[in-house]
Amino acid sequence: MSLLFMLVIVVLYKSSLYIPKHLRKWQIALGLLIAFQSLFLYSAITLIPVPMALLLVNTWPMMFILASWALGRSQPKLPVLFMLALILVGLFLVLDIDTSIELETSWLLGVFFAWFSAVLLAATMWITQYYLADLPGSVRSTYTMTGVLVVVIIVGALSVVPDGLSLPHNNTGWYGLLSLSIFYGIAITLLFVLAHKLDMARNSPILNFEPVASLFLAYGFLGQLLNGTQLIGGAIVVLGIVSIGFMK
Repeated sequence: MSLLFMLVIVVLYKSSLYIPKHLRKWQIALGLLIAFQSLFLYSAITLIPVPMALLLVNTWPMMFILASWALGRSQPKLPVLFMLALILVGLFLVLDIDTSIELETSWLLGVFFAWFSAVLLAATMWITQYYLADLPGSVRSTYTMTGVLVVVIIVGALSVVPDGLSLPHNNTGWYGLLSLSIFYGIAITLLFVLAHKLDMARNSPILNFEPVASLFLAYGFLGQLLNGTQLIGGAIVVLGIVSIGFMK
């Protein structure tokens, strides 16, 4: 679905699908990183609670900003680092993580998968902003989605992920798959189309609002209520995001 969406944009804007030779290795790397980032995330949520996996994955903006500071892409700012830490505290409260879970092997493996998924996502944003910014967003995303599709087919065919290529068994499953393809596919594709224009070293924390938004959507569509702790956490996340946005 995402690939078809991007191909339509490429055709409408009559963009050239040619990639300069010196950028091809980065484009291939981008497709592989996104594919394996998704696989690690989906593996993580089978081993640990989804809120915990989301919290760990949403540490990628901090990784991106710290890497930008370490490699001289931007100047370190103590207030930004403080607000990033505050956002993480807010996310911890929003996701209402159960800290009483025993440290089993599967749990530790799930934590590693989620954390490594964040590392891969930070790497994809780095490559997008600093190495592939000259490519039209639609072209870059078309090749990225093609790479993801190829990897998923190979992984599914090799049964690396059990029932990885199995189709839904009922209408609810089909509705879920279709909704995921449309909403997530369009959202993540547009993110990569616009990533090089968003200055991720400054604006990536806005994506930490995702878990908060998902909780409110769960309330609107599923009737799941927010408790007081989650509301406080959401307020902290929003405060952190707005504060970074107003920093020069």
